[in-house]
Amino acid sequence: MSSQAPAHEDAHEAHHGHSHGHQAGHGTFRSYMAGFVLSVILTAIPFWLVMAGVFESPAVTAVLVMGLGAIQIVVHMVFFLHMNTRSEGGWTIMALIFTLIIVAIALSGSLWVMHHLNTNMMPMSPEMMKNMP
Repeated sequence: MSSQAPAHEDAHEAHHGHSHGHQAGHGTFRSYMAGFVLSVILTAIPFWLVMAGVFESPAVTAVLVMGLGAIQIVVHMVFFLHMNTRSEGGWTIMALIFTLIIVAIALSGSLWVMHHLNTNMMPMSPEMMKNMP
């Protein structure tokens, strides 16, 4: 009977255990609720900033909204996607860094092209715009 007990425990552990061969963290109810509360707060603050007109300058408001959005992205990645340096041997962080580099290149290149197209296009007066088909 005692020889079967460890085999039964191993089968039970294999069926119910969370050892999947990698270090991916599984969230707890508390961590999901913390992420949810932070997400709600990080959504409510920009909404309030815009709707209440807290700042005179729209540029200041836009920068704060984008900054809070970036913080919310990090909250989602940590609390809901469980990204950390230990999971998958660090490959998730490497994939994230690669993705961020590609997005930065695409965004900066697009902005550069649009700026130069706008700068180098022939200027049009409102009169010329009225005569356009």
